[in-house]
Amino acid sequence: MAKWARAGSEIISVCITSGDAGSNDKTPAHMTKQELARLREEEQRSACRVLGVNHVVFLNYPDGILQPTVDLRRDLTRLIRQHKPAVVICGAPTVRFYGDSYMNHPDHRVAADVALDAVFPSAGTRFIFPELLTEGYEPHEVKQVFVHGSEKPTTFIDIASSLETKIAALKEHKSQIGDWDPTDMMKEWAKDEGKEKGLEAAEAFRVMILKEEEKKE
Repeated sequence: MAKWARAGSEIISVCITSGDAGSNDKTPAHMTKQELARLREEEQRSACRVLGVNHVVFLNYPDGILQPTVDLRRDLTRLIRQHKPAVVICGAPTVRFYGDSYMNHPDHRVAADVALDAVFPSAGTRFIFPELLTEGYEPHEVKQVFVHGSEKPTTFIDIASSLETKIAALKEHKSQIGDWDPTDMMKEWAKDEGKEKGLEAAEAFRVMILKEEEKKE
């Protein structure tokens, strides 16, 4: 996202939940869910500013118990039709385990699953959610989907020039990382992802080409 922002792309960050469930070891016992939501939303805005992303949308679904509902798919479909992105980035809905020590969060899996359903078929099909037509949102076909965390990535993006920006953005999430410095871990992950293609630092994606670019004469 940092590379695309530098290149002049308009990027919209969509947060389905506000992170109001927090984490047991980082959230002060006296903090309410409402206070935590406000804090984490501000941290997300700060992180996006570091990346060069100026537009952040919060849908305010409850954190930790996200469900793949039709209402959620409608909300994401509405945003796709409204902003008409060429590319959507999301997680991998079918990946349950990463290595032997991390289980993919259920919210992450649900968010990815519903995002993909919103991209196809909902965003581009006129009579799925006809109420969106009444609201003025015509169908829109997304050209590409970048799926992060896929077990079978097909595209490796060189992020050596933007890795420090990525780390700086992560550090804005102070309520989640506390005093811990994620630099070494992020550099190691980027190195591992780039190894296959001989890159110093990379992010790996499975890229779905849903609509071919029109060739210019």
